[in-house]
Amino acid sequence: MKVLAINCGSSTLKFHLIDMAEEERPSGRERRLAHGIVDRIGGWGTVDFTREGDEPLLETMGVADHGEATRRVLNWLESHGFMEPDGLGAIGHRVVHGGEQLVEPTLIDDKVIDAIEALSNLAPLHNEPSLMAIRATRSALGPAVPMVAIFDTAFHHTMPERAYRYAIPQELAAKHHIRRYGFHGLAHRYMTERYAAITSTPLAEVSLVTLQLGNGCSATAVEGGFPMDTSMGFTPLEGLMMGTRSGDVDPSLAGFLARSEGLDVEEVGGWLNTQSGLLGVSGRTQDMRELLEAECQGDASAALAVEMFCYRVRKYIGAYMAVIGGTDAVVFGGGIGENAPAVRTRICAGMSWCGLILDQDRNSAAMGLEDRISDDDARLHAYVIPVDVNCLRHYRRG
Repeated sequence: MKVLAINCGSSTLKFHLIDMAEEERPSGRERRLAHGIVDRIGGWGTVDFTREGDEPLLETMGVADHGEATRRVLNWLESHGFMEPDGLGAIGHRVVHGGEQLVEPTLIDDKVIDAIEALSNLAPLHNEPSLMAIRATRSALGPAVPMVAIFDTAFHHTMPERAYRYAIPQELAAKHHIRRYGFHGLAHRYMTERYAAITSTPLAEVSLVTLQLGNGCSATAVEGGFPMDTSMGFTPLEGLMMGTRSGDVDPSLAGFLARSEGLDVEEVGGWLNTQSGLLGVSGRTQDMRELLEAECQGDASAALAVEMFCYRVRKYIGAYMAVIGGTDAVVFGGGIGENAPAVRTRICAGMSWCGLILDQDRNSAAMGLEDRISDDDARLHAYVIPVDVNCLRHYRRG
């Protein structure tokens, strides 16, 4: 059976087409037939599609939204014969916010779509792109192909109450379902389980700090294979500095800016979600690749944006090591975490106090590759684990 996994980020759409054969492969992974990414959606984007064994399709084109990106993926798959003769058996969609109720893989119907849409105000950069992809696939393929939603919040649902509660009146928290939900759960779960596999460590003995660093960023403290704390909260705005999101700020800031600028809080929330982070500090771009280039050319604002980004990640690593009483390793994933050795170097700089020392040759070579990047003699190791969010694996087996 062929399964299409679709992963919508705030400005990207990634896909994997997987052969879910009943026989277990020696690697423990299903056979990947094709994969790709539509990057920088909402403007002049890039398309990188690959059928296994072939040269990739690389194009630059305007991609208005995630619905259009989805249609381009489906058309490309059809042009390569992947929709026939037996077609797709199922489609899996990563959805960021599932709230308190949607905490396991769920067959998508109209009620589920309505529930996802109702939560969009809590994840404004993500749930709507996922809905666009869901609607585009439904329109193109009809009801015959079952679709499943897998929720990023689900992995964090078991966090202890001391971590997920906010210090606000209990009545308000209960009335409005206010808690720290956490996000990027599929990525953090994958990094955790993959680390256990490649190091032959029982999952129940795994303690990690996992870092999903991309346009959106989050850190998670994992103990015994389960999340103990995570940096994102009620919405994906909390925590680390990100591409366009501010991350942690004083809660009074939104009200202060609303009063000072004569705006409502919703507009200020838009600033914090879409005009802040790397983009806001640098004044030029949210793209880490461009910021590193600008820094080399002497752009002080770009340099400050990169420095702040790395500092805040390092701060969370230290905090989460305290939460779980030490850790086996720090794991890097996400577009920045997987592909920016210079950023990994700066995050880990000065952490020899806890035994984290990078091997610079390994680190430089680990560009989108799974590898240990720490020195052989390091007491605390670091890994790069590219996140392969095969979101239907757990639906089939779980």
